[in-house]
Amino acid sequence: MNLEGKKLELTYPANWDYKVIIHKDCDIHDITKCVFGQRDHKVRKSNKSKSDKYHSYKVSTLVHNDDDRKELFHQLKKHDDVKMVL
Repeated sequence: MNLEGKKLELTYPANWDYKVIIHKDCDIHDITKCVFGQRDHKVRKSNKSKSDKYHSYKVSTLVHNDDDRKELFHQLKKHDDVKMVL
């Protein structure tokens, strides 16, 4: 399936999951409090690296539009304790 040039079409508001990968010594709840503030969200542990150096979490929230979804992604990605966001 070739998705090149295709735009994601969602009906908003929509529940959205972010996969957040952090160093094992960092606290995902500190990160989400910083990014989401009082906004409702759920955090579930997802995986860890073979070396146990990194842990991943699924962070779910209700997004209201495309800009909202992208801004949360950007805020997670730029947080100092976050290695990667998918």
